[in-house]
Amino acid sequence: MIQINEYFEGNVKSLGYNRVNGKSTVGVMEPGEYTFNTGSPETMIVIEGQMEVLLHGEEIWKTYNEGNSFDVPGNASFQVKVASQTSYLCRYE
Repeated sequence: MIQINEYFEGNVKSLGYNRVNGKSTVGVMEPGEYTFNTGSPETMIVIEGQMEVLLHGEEIWKTYNEGNSFDVPGNASFQVKVASQTSYLCRYE
């Protein structure tokens, strides 16, 4: 079953689905700054666009472009800035 997710007053939307090795979401972010919280570890892959990311416990923002990915530990938060619509795939463990 496909799950529809909407966050930050509709500025981030995704579709969630089950895969063989866990769950994933594919979504789009409107320009803005967002703070996400994780329950389980996840891998975020930028499909199109660019994200500036500040991972939990780090002090330096890193830029991730199309095709780049980053890992986020479980039970943590991370901050994201996007300047234009950006699409992503998020894989949950």
